[in-house]
Amino acid sequence: MSDPVSEAGTIPVNDSTPILAYGPLVLDVPGRPVPLAMKVSAPATGTGLPIILLSHGHGMTTFLSSLRGYGPLADFFAAHGFVVVQPTHLDSTALGLRESDHPEAPTFWKSRPAEISFIIDHLDDIEAAVPGLAGRLDTTRVAAVGHSLGGHTVALLRGMQTRDPADGSTVRVPDERIKAAVIIATPGEADEQTNQDMLNNYPVNKYNDFSTMGMDALVVAGDKDLNPMFSDRLSYRWDAYTRAPGPKTLLMVHGAEHIFGGISGYDASETTDEDPERVSTLRALIWAYLRSQLYPDDPAWNRALAAMGDFGTVEAK
Repeated sequence: MSDPVSEAGTIPVNDSTPILAYGPLVLDVPGRPVPLAMKVSAPATGTGLPIILLSHGHGMTTFLSSLRGYGPLADFFAAHGFVVVQPTHLDSTALGLRESDHPEAPTFWKSRPAEISFIIDHLDDIEAAVPGLAGRLDTTRVAAVGHSLGGHTVALLRGMQTRDPADGSTVRVPDERIKAAVIIATPGEADEQTNQDMLNNYPVNKYNDFSTMGMDALVVAGDKDLNPMFSDRLSYRWDAYTRAPGPKTLLMVHGAEHIFGGISGYDASETTDEDPERVSTLRALIWAYLRSQLYPDDPAWNRALAAMGDFGTVEAK
């Protein structure tokens, strides 16, 4: 008989509670081709709850890259005290806009951070719309977590600079209302080892510039996350740490590929390195980092590092 999957690996976390999930919650965004739909997951009890805005990746599956994905992360964060808001960005396959003539297709990279900031603008509306959530949010403690293209979204919100391929204008859209951020396996900076076909298909990646990303962040990378369709350089996926100024923290996960064992969905077929225990440990480490960033007196991050074992390595600058 096999052992059950753990909730948090070896990482100490607080007790889990039942959660409530509500969605789709829909907001009209001026100029957006479709309304902004999102899922809100929250602990069933408690007040003064901090918030995580969870930005999905650009994966090819239909629903993982939408409000319906990333259940292993969203459910865990909600069970351990966060309210998690998951928008469906315009690049979601479920919306059918990737092949449209919209000027931002297929990635809608510029709309994504604007949508996150729009959600922050309307947290009071979201709180009022979700049954049982009124009066329970702490809107001063907002975090953002993004994976892959979602990591690019969060990097922009932390001050990364890029250029709009459509007109050559500089784009820098930091949002200082976000008090903590986690950037997971985001695209790096272009160089001679970057795949030219990828840059032709996703031209914004020609101009990613982390030198302007001065806000703090946890950068999560896998030491097996090498995809020649993006770059022949393994370190491409942690440029958000090495090419950005401090303060930054790098969590290098041993043996992890791009989906880190399955963070994008339960039993997701896109996972090339399926490992439920890796998911359990990673989500607990992210939780601990966010707790200590949002509550500086909380020792969760130091306790997590002490319990991490050989899961990975951490460095900071």
